[in-house]
Amino acid sequence: MRLIVSMIAGLAMTTAVVAQEKAAPAGSAIGRALADPARADQSGDDARRQAAAVLAFSGVKPGDVVIDYLPGAGYWTRIFSGIVGPKGKVYALWPAAGAKYAAKTLPALQARGLSNVTAEVQPTNLPTVPQPVDLFWTVQNYHDIPNNGAGEPALRAFDAAVFKLLKKGGTYVVIDHADAPGTGLSGTATRHRIDPAVVRQQIESTGFRYVGSSNVLANPADDHTKNVFDPAIRGKTDQFVMKFRKP
Repeated sequence: MRLIVSMIAGLAMTTAVVAQEKAAPAGSAIGRALADPARADQSGDDARRQAAAVLAFSGVKPGDVVIDYLPGAGYWTRIFSGIVGPKGKVYALWPAAGAKYAAKTLPALQARGLSNVTAEVQPTNLPTVPQPVDLFWTVQNYHDIPNNGAGEPALRAFDAAVFKLLKKGGTYVVIDHADAPGTGLSGTATRHRIDPAVVRQQIESTGFRYVGSSNVLANPADDHTKNVFDPAIRGKTDQFVMKFRKP
């Protein structure tokens, strides 16, 4: 599955970058969730993903309703489950067009029996859930949306669907591989990267208010020319973390 935009090169992004230290302290709920012994199989990846810092930046808290969109093997889903607790809810969603990506990971995630998690392939390509959402979260997926000829219409439709799902004041967090300034969408299908300026412009155009960015996953040594799967850069790409709010 891969859907969204062909856009403006050379957009100057005036980011109010939210300074966050790599060792930013997490809230108690985040700390407890990360320390859960049931996560022993995935906790070794926490430092590379800067899990504590990005979760603190998101503002997620106990009782929240969260969508983890295109959740892969459920790394973030499992953490969110621990954070939001019994009064919260987590939806781990794959779109219909992404069913093949869920073939192995969805059954394994469902088998964990997490009582506050609904994990499913949806019958549509736009996200939908039966209740208002506090946080919509997607990691390393946004760049795929404009691919396969889907273009700007798919981006607009996707962001509008997210806007509709969120509660007033709800949060939209996008983490993805950064492309060089001015590249627009030219590298989304080849390098699997996207120009952060395009992401911000697109999401703001659908009514969201830009809150800020965290630099905890930034890597100045990445020159943005390599495919993110290139062994020379894989796992070390320059990534942006953007946060938006529904007014």
